[in-house]
Amino acid sequence: MVVAGRTALALSSALVLLASGVSWAAYNWVSSGLNTSDALNAIGGKDAPKHLDNSVNLLLIGLDSRKDMNGNDLPREFVKDQLHAGSSDIGYYNTNTLILMHIPADGGKVTAFSVPRDDYVQTFNGDGSSQGHFKIKEAYANAYTGAHDKFSAQGVKGADLESRSREAGREATLATVQNFLQVPIDHFAEVNLLGFYDIAKVLQPIEVCLKHPVKDRYSGADFGAGHQQLNPKQALAFVRQRHGLDGGDLDRTHRQQAFISSVTHKLKSQGVFTDLGKLQGLFDVVKKDLVIDSKFDVLDFAQQATNLTGGNVVFHTLPIAGFATRNRESVNLVDVPKIRSIVQSLIGEKPGSSDRPGDGAPSPSASVKAAPATVDVLNGSGKKGAAADELKALTALGYTAGRTENTTPRQRTTVLYGAGAQEAARQISDRLSTAAPVSSASVPAGHVQVVLGGDFTAPPATGATTPEKSADPGTKDSSPSPVPSDAFAGDSVKEGGIPCVN
Repeated sequence: MVVAGRTALALSSALVLLASGVSWAAYNWVSSGLNTSDALNAIGGKDAPKHLDNSVNLLLIGLDSRKDMNGNDLPREFVKDQLHAGSSDIGYYNTNTLILMHIPADGGKVTAFSVPRDDYVQTFNGDGSSQGHFKIKEAYANAYTGAHDKFSAQGVKGADLESRSREAGREATLATVQNFLQVPIDHFAEVNLLGFYDIAKVLQPIEVCLKHPVKDRYSGADFGAGHQQLNPKQALAFVRQRHGLDGGDLDRTHRQQAFISSVTHKLKSQGVFTDLGKLQGLFDVVKKDLVIDSKFDVLDFAQQATNLTGGNVVFHTLPIAGFATRNRESVNLVDVPKIRSIVQSLIGEKPGSSDRPGDGAPSPSASVKAAPATVDVLNGSGKKGAAADELKALTALGYTAGRTENTTPRQRTTVLYGAGAQEAARQISDRLSTAAPVSSASVPAGHVQVVLGGDFTAPPATGATTPEKSADPGTKDSSPSPVPSDAFAGDSVKEGGIPCVN
């Protein structure tokens, strides 16, 4: 959700504090007492994507939870009246904000990628096991629930139960994003809903700018066009609104990016770091509401990331390929190879590789060869001609055409495979966003059997649209490859002022 704003705020403020020459006593005060997590240790195995230089990838996680750090519900009236966020049962442990920030080794422009929360992808647990296909925001909640049930059955209770369950959620989120984008994650920071409100209280008013007037009863947003000075309650409404916006959730993502820019602009331009009262309030909030990885060295990070507070950050929203219904929910369809190509082109890295079973291998494109297999497509979707159309699309991607026929209606699309066809089945499963493919003795060797269900929606044509990097692993171009301006979802947001958004 909106919460990445205060995450970036907390990190940026720590950087400026160090860069401005505040004493070591102040530094030790800031760095001690922080909430830390070892979740990164779970995803750093041999299959993790590798760096080609000393750049840093930081994942900002905004947790849409109406709970405190110990799992207690926030006060009901506070959630309803100040957060305007419904009851404490809403939101659960979904990560409604995911922003990957790439900080170059040479201190150049910081590139940030917002991942839309409803992107339908293969999600993972921290140990690399697949959860199946879900909205990317649900990876945390799925792992949290499984861990909570397991630890509770073992007699774990209270704050310890909450802490261990959230750690599983963090591991799953990190593993899922790293696999989805195929870039390594070096550090992360997580904040929940309360943290945003607390920091907005310290720094109020926050200036933002809107292109059009808005009024939304769900979020409580009620603003005119132009520049606005927001109190904490209004700031939360600003970054939570999605109803009544042309781009829905995507416009809300742009609001989050604009808010980060506005807060960073205020930190730099209005003397916050010479106001000891505000500094103490700011870092009290950081210690209470922020979780960072245990390997996070604030001083070392500051030396690489001064541009985070210098207005040299560009926020991009990763594109979607359309909308569909999966598991009875509205989701964003995504072109995985295209997204990986865009991200890796902009940050100057080559795609990572993984031999992990069920890792969501990209569907065949111009740069990914179709694995050898004959594909049979059975139509249980109830949609006339769906099997023939899908077989034609798969044949165009390089698979050998098998048979098509109708079969008994079913709800979900499945992928089965015979001996020797596992890799092709994985590729096709990822293309269709199904559960992991299943080996079946009833499917002939070298064949993949796709059974279309009622949830079937023909996926968009795949294929990377950005230039390929050099194939020489010993070279690395530190400058980003050109990416078309329309490759992203909406306009990119540049930090360094008060950007106007929808």
